[in-house]
Amino acid sequence: MFARNTKSTIDSLIGSATNIEGNLFFKGGLRIDGCVKGNVIAEPGMPSMLVISEQAKIEGEVRSAHLVINGEIVGPVFSSELLELQPKARITGDVCYKMLEMHGGALVAGKLTHDQVAEPVLKLASPLTSNA
Repeated sequence: MFARNTKSTIDSLIGSATNIEGNLFFKGGLRIDGCVKGNVIAEPGMPSMLVISEQAKIEGEVRSAHLVINGEIVGPVFSSELLELQPKARITGDVCYKMLEMHGGALVAGKLTHDQVAEPVLKLASPLTSNA
């Protein structure tokens, strides 16, 4: 349905038996099957993909270009490209996205905001008016 030009390779995995307390910063692709108490943030301005599996739970802010959620997030969510909410996705917090794909069964308890990327505005130089 959408043209996907995002790199969709998963470089790292946080297993289902893993619990992390603290902020997590990543590049490229990351899949989380475990629990994270802290923010999960992709490097800004770079292609990134974050997959939150059905068993995963995150308590904190989540930021990624391409975001696939089938688990639980308690906190704000920001997707600068595509946000995919799978059937078992549960989000408690505000969600900001550019493109959204939401499957039946996914729940969001918060505000959904479509974030349009602002186009650069060309300002023409106006001639100075002289009062001569």
